[in-house]
Amino acid sequence: MSIEIKVPAPGESVSEVTIANWMVKEGDWIEMDAPIAEFESDKATFEVNAEKAGVIEKLIGNIGDTIAINTVIAIINTDAERPAAVAAPEAKPAVVEAPAKAVEAVKSTPADAPKAVIDFSNVNASPIAVQLLKEYGVSLDKVKGTGANGKITKVDALEAILGAGVTAKVAGGSASGTGKYHETNREPRKEKMTNLRKTISRRLVAAKNETAMLTTFNEVNMKPVMDLRNQYKKKFEESHGVSLGFMSFFTRAVCIALKDWPAVNASIEGEEIIYHDYCDISIAVSAPKGLVVPVIRSAETLSLDGIEKEVKRLAGKARDNKLSLDEMTGGTFTITNGGVFGSMMSTPIINPPQSGILGMHNIVERPVVENGQIVIRPMMYLALSYDHRIIDGRESVSFLVRVKQLLENPQMLFDGKKPEEVVLGL
Repeated sequence: MSIEIKVPAPGESVSEVTIANWMVKEGDWIEMDAPIAEFESDKATFEVNAEKAGVIEKLIGNIGDTIAINTVIAIINTDAERPAAVAAPEAKPAVVEAPAKAVEAVKSTPADAPKAVIDFSNVNASPIAVQLLKEYGVSLDKVKGTGANGKITKVDALEAILGAGVTAKVAGGSASGTGKYHETNREPRKEKMTNLRKTISRRLVAAKNETAMLTTFNEVNMKPVMDLRNQYKKKFEESHGVSLGFMSFFTRAVCIALKDWPAVNASIEGEEIIYHDYCDISIAVSAPKGLVVPVIRSAETLSLDGIEKEVKRLAGKARDNKLSLDEMTGGTFTITNGGVFGSMMSTPIINPPQSGILGMHNIVERPVVENGQIVIRPMMYLALSYDHRIIDGRESVSFLVRVKQLLENPQMLFDGKKPEEVVLGL
C-alpha cells in the first residue's frame, strides 16, 4: 500500500511553509522516522519524517516552493521490498572529531592534494577570525592562535592573511597568494526571500514604526569579570563540562536589574501593561538562515553553569536550524552581542512585544581615569534600546547603571556567597 506524507503545522499561527531541502529522491528506500524534507516557516525550520519504511514513489514540489499546511509532499510505497544493498538500520555511536585533530589533518595534507572543505565550526577561533579566513581563503595551517587555549583571534587571522600574501578576497574560499583580483560577474543575482527573512524584515519595520524606541548608552569596566573568569574558568569547565563565558554574567546581572526595574521586563497588550515576575531572556543568535532569538526560560533561577549550558544548547540548535517554535517564543527581554563580530557601538532594535533589549559590544583596552590616575582598562560599551511608551528615561538609565554596577562588582551577583562557591557550584 502507499501512504501520503503531509506537512504538519509547526505552530497555531503558521499557515504555509517553504520547501528548503529534499533529503531523499524518488526511488530511494527510506527508513521509518528518517527525514524526507526540510521546511522553513516564518518562525522556525523543521523536518518532516517518514511515518513508515518504504520506497519513495513521488515527491511533490520543488525547493523554494511555498505550500500550505497539510499539503501532501511525498508518497511512500510501504509494500516494496527492502533492497539487498540497503542494510537494516542499526544504532551507531556518534563520532565527534576534536578540533585539534581536524587542524592536524589539514596540516598533514600534501600541498598538491585536492583542497578539502574545512569545517570552521569545530575550530577554536573567534567568529570574526573565521569570517576573515573564509573570505581570504587562508588555510588553518597558516594560522597560529595566540588567544586563550590557543584560540585564533582577529589579529591572528589578519597576520596569517598578510603572511600568505593574499591581497584580495577569493571567491569559493580557495587559497591564493597571487595578489591578483579575480574577475567578477556584474550581472545582479536575485534570490527569493525565505519566510524567516520576510518575517525578520516585517518585525523589524514594525518595531521601528509601532514603538517609541530610544537608546541609552553606558560603558562598563570588564576587568573584574575577566579576572574572575580567568581565575575559575579551568575549574568551571572541569566541574560542569561547559566553558565559562561572559553571557552568564550578563544574564545574571540583567535578571537582577529587571527585578529592580520591572517596567523594562514588561510589554504592552492593547491598553494594558503586562508585567512579568520571571525573566525569560531571549538571546540573539546569528544562524545560517538569519537572526533567531531563542529563549532561556526562568533565567533568574539558573546558576552560571545552567545559563552557559542553555546558551550552548540553544546556539547549537540555531546553527543546525533545529530550533522549535516553543524555544523561540515568549521572551520578556533580549540580550544581543554584536561584540563577537567586532562591533564597537550600535543601537539594537526591540524584539516585539518586548520593551527592552541590551546590546553588548567588543571589549577594547582604553585609557580611563580612576582615582585621579589614567589607567588602561578593558572597556565595553553597553546600549539599551527601550520602548518609551512604558519605560521612562529614569528607569532606562537606572536599569543600565545597575547592570554596569553589578558587572564592575561581580561579588554583588552572588547573593552574599563567595565567588568560588557560585562559579563552581559548591
